[in-house]
Amino acid sequence: MKIAPKNNGFQRDIFWNTVYDYARTDPDIVIISADMGAPSLDRFRRDMPTQFVNVGIAEQNAIMLATGLVLTGKKVFTYAIAPFITLRCLEQIRVENAIMRTPITIVGVGAGFGYDDSGPTHHMIEDIAIMRAMPHIRIDSISDGTMAAHFAKISCAADKTITNYVRLDRQDQGSIYPDGTDFSRGLLLLRQEGDTCLVTTGSMTLTALAIADSLAKKGLRVGVMDLFNFPINESAFLETIRPFSRIITIEEHLLAGGLGSTVLEVVNDHQASISVHRFGISMDQGYCYKYGGREVIRQHYGLDKKTLLKKISTLV
Repeated sequence: MKIAPKNNGFQRDIFWNTVYDYARTDPDIVIISADMGAPSLDRFRRDMPTQFVNVGIAEQNAIMLATGLVLTGKKVFTYAIAPFITLRCLEQIRVENAIMRTPITIVGVGAGFGYDDSGPTHHMIEDIAIMRAMPHIRIDSISDGTMAAHFAKISCAADKTITNYVRLDRQDQGSIYPDGTDFSRGLLLLRQEGDTCLVTTGSMTLTALAIADSLAKKGLRVGVMDLFNFPINESAFLETIRPFSRIITIEEHLLAGGLGSTVLEVVNDHQASISVHRFGISMDQGYCYKYGGREVIRQHYGLDKKTLLKKISTLV
């Protein structure tokens, strides 16, 4: 996989700018914001006022309104801080979107510790576990701007049949993928080296690549896989991990039900002969009130690059 050479901006802005471009020629695209703003959303409000609604601090209402509009033929996006647009209105999502299979796009910003300055109420470290527990919902765990643009385009499609939850990082994570990357399989192998593969998602993907670079300087070669769609594309995953004998999952998420749990389920269900070691947030560590930036919080959980590099070096 060729890595993109330049930084490509904030995922949120790239996502909404892409939707904006489609909405200019498609009046059925409607944005429902729950007390959230962004420069590209300001353009919606100014240029397409009939396609933009701000419901205020009322995320549950946003889901209900979105569902009703979809039933009239609209393509609807809801948007808010990630824990509020998912956990606060979980029953509405379960009934309207998972049970009734009404396809909306739920966009949450601040995956993981994206809102590092706002405390545990704003940290989103359970969403993969919770959202993947419901049928007919796909999680798009975004790693960079190129991927954000791709899933924005997919979300605008006329043949959309299920709800997708787009988890965006709040901070500029930098660029990984060049334009034109094929994301259709739901995962990509960024490095194919050695007998160990680091499997990660979202903001931890760049961390995993940096760890792989540091290990290479020590003569230790590891692969890196970005897994960005849940449920996992099981056949593609099993095919991709075949050259490896060990998987190490890295996630800015609770271990219970998250990326590592998903990988273990697939490995077990298919009786794949490969060992799995998980790095994430254990249940006994719980929530934290650490402030001082994202790296400080990651250090608290042992998920900073230095600590992970030391642990992974021992394993490989």
